Amino acid sequence: MSIRRRKERGNTAEISISFLDVISCGFGAIVLLLLIAKTVDSTAFEDSVQPAEGSVAELQQQVFEIRGEARVLNRDLLSKEEQLSDIRQRIARLQSELASVRRQRDAVAQSDTTEQDKLTLALQVLTEEMARLKARQTPDKRSLIGGIPVDSEYIVFIIDTSGSMFNFAWPRLRQEMINILNIYPRVKGIQVMNDMGGYMFSTYRDKWIPDTPARRKAIIDRLASWTPFSNSSPVEGVQHAIRRFYAPDRKISLYVLGDDFTGQSIAEVLSSVEKINREGRSGQQLVRIHTIGFPVHFMVKGGNLQTASRFAALMRDLSYRNGGTFVGLNGLKPE
Repeated sequence: MSIRRRKERGNTAEISISFLDVISCGFGAIVLLLLIAKTVDSTAFEDSVQPAEGSVAELQQQVFEIRGEARVLNRDLLSKEEQLSDIRQRIARLQSELASVRRQRDAVAQSDTTEQDKLTLALQVLTEEMARLKARQTPDKRSLIGGIPVDSEYIVFIIDTSGSMFNFAWPRLRQEMINILNIYPRVKGIQVMNDMGGYMFSTYRDKWIPDTPARRKAIIDRLASWTPFSNSSPVEGVQHAIRRFYAPDRKISLYVLGDDFTGQSIAEVLSSVEKINREGRSGQQLVRIHTIGFPVHFMVKGGNLQTASRFAALMRDLSYRNGGTFVGLNGLKPE
């Protein structure tokens, strides 16, 4: 038993030494591996850190560059947005101007249409007026004597009874009165007044003198000594005759006879007569006005040529504007 126990103890010692050797070798191997791994890892780490630091710097630089580019892009974007805003504002202004131009165009077109309509209407009215005046001023040749229309049914004589007429033109005046009465074989009424509206026969004031041979003779006879005051302006007589004797159912002709005009304004006379000798909206003339001028101041020594010329101008326009005829005599002796 002792021997066996020795053998068992000897085996145990061998096994224990071998195990220690193995452990020692393994531990050494592990240490060696750690040393090797440390060396390799440190180098690799250093190698990997160095490039990382460079990469971070580059990335930072790129970030800075990107930020710079972003700022530039932001500035460009703001600039573009401002330009876009300006463009939009300009577009809005242009659209507003275009709308205004269109409205003006439409207004002008409407105005043109309205004006065209007015012109068409005016032309129509003018054409009708011309036709009416032509019908009145260009009657049948059988109703014209010496260029004077004799289509009236009533006649009124308005005579300048001033001293120059009575002293130098009275015989010729009486002859012209006879001639005028002769071209109207028969009328419905006659009236005689001076240029201030005074009646030859007070009994026929505001009334018509009947047309009879006896009354015609009485007019010519009375004319020989009939010399009421005159201011050598026919406007009063013309106005009075139209106011007193016009009626819608009467065709009336006024005969104004004189030699000069001493009034202030020819235009005022024409205007005042035109106002009273027009009927309402139609503007139709109420009476014809014929005028006869006696050349007293052109043939008598010391005559007033200025007032005579003004009378001729007045009578010419007065007859022309009122559907009548102006006759300028060339002498004072009865023919």
